[in-house]
Amino acid sequence: MTECFNCDQGGRLVALPPRDRVYVGAHWRIAHAWIALPGWLVLISRRHVTGLGELSPLEAAELGQVLRAASTSLGAVVGCAKTYVVLYAEVAGFDHLHFHVVPRMPDLDPTYRGGGIFHLLKRPEAEWVPAAERDRLAALIGDQMMQELSRS
Repeated sequence: MTECFNCDQGGRLVALPPRDRVYVGAHWRIAHAWIALPGWLVLISRRHVTGLGELSPLEAAELGQVLRAASTSLGAVVGCAKTYVVLYAEVAGFDHLHFHVVPRMPDLDPTYRGGGIFHLLKRPEAEWVPAAERDRLAALIGDQMMQELSRS
């Protein structure tokens, strides 16, 4: 394994489970996060970059299309009221450019709204969405995304 989790995964895409390849495009890949919230996606650059300013025009153009398709697809599949899109990429080993695309459900406890949503990342593994459910959601979201992207 390299020192970059996302580069390591990107180097073995075909071996990854469906939850780690919800979408794979020319410049971006989407995975379902290991978390307690169904539909929490991570949009990952396929090239190792650490900031938005390093993107090529083609990478940036695909980013916009994929973010829109992911947001629309989350609404259709999990019924969220809106999506949060967040970029930090500050944790050691995870500084590779990635965005959290988080479904904000209509009934979300106000404690978790906005930046509070990241408290859900700290929930114990026993509360995470099971792998089989993440795979099921990945297939549904991925199919919906392909439909959205074909319309653009």
